[in-house]
Amino acid sequence: MEPACEAAGITLRTYRRWFQRGIVQEDKRPTAARAKPPNTLNERERCAILSICNEPEYASLPPSQIVPTLLDQGRYLASESSFYRLLKSNQQLNHRGRSQAPKKKAKPTSFAATQGNQVWSWDITYCPSGVVGKYYYLYLFEDIYSRKIVGYEVHDRECGILASELLQRCMLREQCFNTHPALVLHSDNGAPMKAFTMKAKLEELGVISSYSRPRVSNDNPFSEALFRTLKYRPEWPSSGFSSLSKVRDWVQCFVGWYNEKHKHSGINFVTPAERHAGKDKEILQQRKAVLERAKANNPSRWSGSIRNCEPVGAVMLNPDKLEDIDLKKVS
Repeated sequence: MEPACEAAGITLRTYRRWFQRGIVQEDKRPTAARAKPPNTLNERERCAILSICNEPEYASLPPSQIVPTLLDQGRYLASESSFYRLLKSNQQLNHRGRSQAPKKKAKPTSFAATQGNQVWSWDITYCPSGVVGKYYYLYLFEDIYSRKIVGYEVHDRECGILASELLQRCMLREQCFNTHPALVLHSDNGAPMKAFTMKAKLEELGVISSYSRPRVSNDNPFSEALFRTLKYRPEWPSSGFSSLSKVRDWVQCFVGWYNEKHKHSGINFVTPAERHAGKDKEILQQRKAVLERAKANNPSRWSGSIRNCEPVGAVMLNPDKLEDIDLKKVS
C-alpha cells in the first residue's frame, strides 16, 4: 500500500483517513475551510513593516538587524521570521547593499586509487625559522593509496617552477609515465599549484589535475593530515629552525621514519613503504596466522573474533558520500 500512496502523492495516514467502510472518500482538502491563525498579521501591520524596511535608514539592513534596532527604540512590530516572510512574499527579499548571494561550488571530482601511483596529493607547508616572519617551505607529494611520501624538497620560497621540477623527478623515481589510467595529482588552490609553469608541466607529463574548492581544507585531507603528523612529532623544534640545511636534515629523518617505520592506521597498521611495494597482504596474513594460533592455544582470552587483518581496499579522494571515508584514519 505504501508504494501506491507514494505514487499517488499522499501519505498512508491520509489514505486510511479517506478509506471508510470499504469506500475511498472524496478528497476534500481543496475545498476545506481552514480557520485563519489568530497570530496572522493584519494589513495595517504588514504595511508598517514594509514601510520600515524601505526607509533609507533600514533599506540596506536585514531583518536580523532591523528588529533589534526597533526594540532598542521601544518598538516591536513582528519577529525576524515574520519580516523575512513578508519581504519574500513581496519580492523584496534580496541581498542588501553590495553583498552578493553565496555561490555554490561544484564538488571536486572523486577519484579512486586501487594501487600505488594512481592518485597523488601534494601541498606546501610553512616551517618556521628562528626569525619572526621568516619561513622555509616544505614541498611534499604523497601517494594516497599507500600514504607513502613519494617526493619532497625544502626551499626558501614558494615557486611553481620548483614544484614542477620536483614533480618530474618524483615521476621519474616512481616510473609512472604513460600509465593507464593517467596519474591524478590533487592539490589546493595555492599560487604555486595553479602557476602557469606547473599547469604546463602537468600537461606535458600527461597528469590529470584536481583541485580543492576554495577555502575547503577537507578537500585535501591526505596532505593536511600528513602535515599534522609532521608538526606533532616530539622532535619538531617549537622554537623554529636555525637554517635551511637544518630543515632539510630534519625532514629527511622524518620521511625515513614515516615511510619505513610508521605503522599507519589508515592502511591497517602497515608502513607506507610496505603498502606501496604490495607487501601489506602478506604481512597481514602473517599477523592473522599468529593471532589464530594464539586464540587456539588460549580461546578464553577472546570474547569474539580476532582483530581485522584484511588489507585496505581502494582509497577514495573526495568521495561523493561522507560515509565512504573515515577521516580519523587519514593520518
